Amino acid sequence: MNQTPLLKVNNLKVFIQTELDYIKAVNSVSFTLHETETMAIVGESGSGKSIMAMSILRLLPPQARIDLQSEIWFKGENILTYSEKKMQVLRRKEIAVIFQDPQAALNPVLTIGDQIIEAIWDKLSKSAYQAKAISLLKDVLISDPELMLSKYPHQISGGQKQRVMIAMALAKSPSILIADEPTTALDVTTQAQIIELLKLIIKKNKMALILISHDLGVVRELADTIQVMYAGHMVEQASATEFFFMPKHPYSQKLFKALPERSDKKSPLSVIPGQVPNLNQHFKVCRFYGRCEVALEKCQVELPELYAYHNTDNNLVRCLHYQTGGLKKTAQEIALALMMPMNSTPEFQEKIDDEQDLYKIDEKVNLIDINHLKVFFPIQKGLFKRTVGYIKAVDGVSLSIHEGETVALVGESGCGKSTVGKAILQLIKPSYGNVIYMGKDLTRLLPWTLHKIRSDCQMIFQDPFSSMDPRMRISEILEEGMLALNIGSNAEERQKRIEALLEQVGLDYAMKNRFPHEFSGGQRQRICIARVLALGAKFIICDEPTSSLDVSVQAQLLNLFQSLQNEFNISLLFITHNISVVSYLSDTVAVMYLGRIVEQGPTEVILKNPKHPYTQALLASVPSLAEPKKVHAPRGEIPSNIHPPKGCHFHPRCPHAMPVCQKSYPPIYALPKQTVKCFLYSDKTE
Repeated sequence: MNQTPLLKVNNLKVFIQTELDYIKAVNSVSFTLHETETMAIVGESGSGKSIMAMSILRLLPPQARIDLQSEIWFKGENILTYSEKKMQVLRRKEIAVIFQDPQAALNPVLTIGDQIIEAIWDKLSKSAYQAKAISLLKDVLISDPELMLSKYPHQISGGQKQRVMIAMALAKSPSILIADEPTTALDVTTQAQIIELLKLIIKKNKMALILISHDLGVVRELADTIQVMYAGHMVEQASATEFFFMPKHPYSQKLFKALPERSDKKSPLSVIPGQVPNLNQHFKVCRFYGRCEVALEKCQVELPELYAYHNTDNNLVRCLHYQTGGLKKTAQEIALALMMPMNSTPEFQEKIDDEQDLYKIDEKVNLIDINHLKVFFPIQKGLFKRTVGYIKAVDGVSLSIHEGETVALVGESGCGKSTVGKAILQLIKPSYGNVIYMGKDLTRLLPWTLHKIRSDCQMIFQDPFSSMDPRMRISEILEEGMLALNIGSNAEERQKRIEALLEQVGLDYAMKNRFPHEFSGGQRQRICIARVLALGAKFIICDEPTSSLDVSVQAQLLNLFQSLQNEFNISLLFITHNISVVSYLSDTVAVMYLGRIVEQGPTEVILKNPKHPYTQALLASVPSLAEPKKVHAPRGEIPSNIHPPKGCHFHPRCPHAMPVCQKSYPPIYALPKQTVKCFLYSDKTE
């Protein structure tokens, strides 16, 4: 690695002015970044990760300012002295960014092609622009790139939007790529492909990467160096090997303990008590003191400085314990726990071995039955809008959900998971099939009859920002549904309920007077969850509710979902890409591919012994915390659901494809513990 840093940040401080005072969003952060190096920044929502990264590009809100004593050196020049015109050239050619929220970053009135061409911005012919745009879309594994060029952002899935953002960021082959949660909206197979793509681009272009992520699996795969931020400043810095072997700071250790893949399903996840402190104060003690379980007496009176262990400035920790070695034993115990796979623990093994209890079928009442559900979107052309084909988003899905049960619906982006959720609630009218909720066919109900059950059936949407009115305060957003469904006898009672709900999802009740744009992505998702809980729903469709949350808040919310189920017998349809969340929360897993369910069964069975080649490919794509590995995504690209492959839809990508797979779609084969649609099991049914 070149010893001369590509980027050097010295004593970065960022202040945000409010009506009454100012917030120290970033406080005295320093680091260096070299060519081809990947530095990951981890920490809870609101810890200052995104503000710190945006300071490098000087893309801060008007009320924010960078301290005059701060320095940001890029290729030997302090870019804080640059004019805005010079910064525009820098942003266009040298430092690119992938924003956290792709929906908000894309222009809703321009086609995808227009926006990619705008990012390319070179002296090219129209055909050359289009060829370059198609090439970029192919690089990020978009199927039908020619068709994608003519689409608008609202016409594509969340994962596809994120891939378009990555394509735009790579248009100029920048020296530094700042990736703010680049895999948040991606399924595990696309995530695996993007991880491998970023590795290749970094090596090929000698590009450096600043990765902001709460997904420690992704961080493990990509990062060379880790920075942990808490309450606006850095609390730990280490190499990836050192960090994942033995995290030093108590906050870092708690982040690992909160991971669902490290926890027993029957036990609540470990959470970090309290909240990130307000940053409008002058700190005289450790910022983590109020939440630290191993705090010393001197932590109440002394402010910790960065301590260099291993006698190197590359390994730093901000904790008073390490000045005396007080936490050495704790760090070693954490490391041993991290090295032990979850499925090797006695509790997990006992649960797997006890098959009589594991696969026992409970006599539960079906809360909702979905029968042969189809949702086809017509493709229309010409002046008279002639229908020339159909997008088969959902093609014959059948599913039952019991009272108090959690069913996880997993699959790649664009396979129809979100459409299934919206069709169940009649937010999209099904083309065929029915949805029976407590004996009532929702597809046949009149609008005013359907309105009466809205409080029972609710949905947490995938994109938190676009599901909130930007002109309304949070208290008004939460109260809106309560007023529409006559919940709460008076305004005072509703406000008390709002304050309690905000506390329940890990937010300060004083935040109720803020607007949506004043929150981070993770905080917005918590607000959306509070909005659904305010209505007292019996059945909740959760469309990626934890995708934009850090691990500590994710743990709080998963515990919250568990407690709500135990107390109120709530049923959940959990649409997610996160396999660790599936393993912890769900009772049943249904795997979707191109509009159809291809495998279904108890969670432990599907994750331990998947039968369908597609399910096996999904699980092989999940990054490992134990050690970096080459993730194995399915070969080829996701087929278009306009012209799906004949026969089994997965056969072009399947390593076990047979001639029969190309001729007809496989029926359902009932195996002893799961159902699967694959000709490999045609002679193994009961």
